[in-house]
Amino acid sequence: MRVAAFFDIDETLIAGKSMFDFLRFHLADDRTPDRGQAARLAEFDRLVAAGGASRSTVNRQYYRIYRGVPADLVRRQGLEWFARSRRTAGFIKPEVVGALVRHRLSGHRVVLVSGSFPACADPLASALGAHHVLCTRPVVGPDGLLTGEVDRSVIGDVKSTAVRELARREGLSLPLSFGYGDHASDLPLLREVGHPVVVGADPELGRHADRNQWLRIAGVAA
Repeated sequence: MRVAAFFDIDETLIAGKSMFDFLRFHLADDRTPDRGQAARLAEFDRLVAAGGASRSTVNRQYYRIYRGVPADLVRRQGLEWFARSRRTAGFIKPEVVGALVRHRLSGHRVVLVSGSFPACADPLASALGAHHVLCTRPVVGPDGLLTGEVDRSVIGDVKSTAVRELARREGLSLPLSFGYGDHASDLPLLREVGHPVVVGADPELGRHADRNQWLRIAGVAA
């Protein structure tokens, strides 16, 4: 069976949060049609500020901001956003990207796993030579417009489900595989693999790393 290396994206491979950085780019673009995004963004901000909502609920509410926007425009904006972002100092975490390159050169399957969506994840995957992307996928209507709904939010426990599904499909050995994450919500992913690696200084992940002797990477951006 083959070995894989699974990488969370936001604050693991890159220093920031791709979804929010991309949203700012999307809303500032003159090509973006007015489909009521401002009102839905305000609703999203209220949900986040109120607290108590699950990460999955927040994730789904985020994608409702894009309802009625052409999917092809969002895809093109994603390519442009990434081309701009990759030239920005500190965009990537070089220690983690270095680990990814070493896995790829060792013949491991490289998999990105994220609650973000293809507009952000696909250009990064292409640049890094990743083999698979497991991410949240917005639903596109027959008119080519985003409906505001998603197939599933690849957050928390769904990450472990997606990883197991890919392992069965691709013949991957999870006990021999590696996983990289920065937040407690990545625990379901990290527990699926035989070699979990904690990136950064999240206190809860740090306790798991200390208790189970997991590897750690500081993950300081360039």
